[in-house]
Amino acid sequence: MFNTPIIHPQFDPIALHITDSFGIHWYGLMYLTGFLAFLALGRYQIKYKPWFGWTNTMLDDALFYGALGVILGGRIGYVLFYQFSHFLSNPLEIFAVWQGGMSFHGGFLGVLVAMFFFTRKYPQPWLKIMDFVAPLVPIGLGAGRMGNFINGELWGRATKSTYGMIFPQVDNIPRHPSQLYEFALEGIMLFCILWWFSRKQRPVGAISALFLIGYGSFRFLGEFTREPDSYLGLLQLGLSMGQWLSLPMILIGIWMWFSAHQNKYG
Repeated sequence: MFNTPIIHPQFDPIALHITDSFGIHWYGLMYLTGFLAFLALGRYQIKYKPWFGWTNTMLDDALFYGALGVILGGRIGYVLFYQFSHFLSNPLEIFAVWQGGMSFHGGFLGVLVAMFFFTRKYPQPWLKIMDFVAPLVPIGLGAGRMGNFINGELWGRATKSTYGMIFPQVDNIPRHPSQLYEFALEGIMLFCILWWFSRKQRPVGAISALFLIGYGSFRFLGEFTREPDSYLGLLQLGLSMGQWLSLPMILIGIWMWFSAHQNKYG
C-alpha cells in the first residue's frame, strides 16, 4: 500500500483571488498567522509569567519592531547569503519581494537589531527581551514552512523511502517532503521545548540560548533532507549554506547557556 509515492497536491499559491491580477497569497497568510500567534502567546505570557515585566503595549510595539526586522532582515539576508552576485548585477530586483526570496538567518539578525532599538524605548536588558520573545517565534517559523509546502518550493532531496513525495513541477522522482519535516522540527517541536522551558523563571539568557541551540540543531538536521539551492549547491564539507549559517547559532547558544547558568548576565 506504500509502494506508490504521494503526489504533491499542487495547491494554488493564491488563497483568495480578488481580481485577475491581485490576490491574497497563502504565504502572506502564513506570515499573518505567525504575527497573530506572537500576539496571542505574548498576552498569555504577560498574564501568567509576570517576572518578564511586560505590558500589552510593549508587546504591540515589539510586534511592529520585529515585523520590520523579519521583513527587512530576511530580504537583505537572502541577497547577501544566497544570491549576492545576481543582485549585484541586477540591484533593482532586490526590491521585487513579490518574486520570493527570504532568509531565516537574515530575518533572525534583523529581529536582533530591531529588539536592540526596542530597548531604547523600553529600557530592559536586551537578553531579557529576547528571552520573552523566543518562545513566541516557533509557531511563525512553522507557518512559514507550511507556506513553503503549499507553494511547492524548497523541496527535499531524492529518496527511495516509502514516504517520498513527487513534486510534479520539479520531476517525477520521489523526494523528501522536507518542508513538513522542518514544520514539525522548527515549528512544533521547538515551540513545545521553549514553551515548557519558559514555564518558570530562568537565568537571563537561558531561554534565548535554548532557542539558538534548538533551531540551529533542527535546521542543521533538516537540511540533510532538503535539496540544496541550485545556484549554490553543497559547500565545504558537503554542507549546505543553511547548515553553515546554523552552526554559529548552535555554538553561540551553547556558550550562552553555560554563561547564563553562571549568572554572567545578571
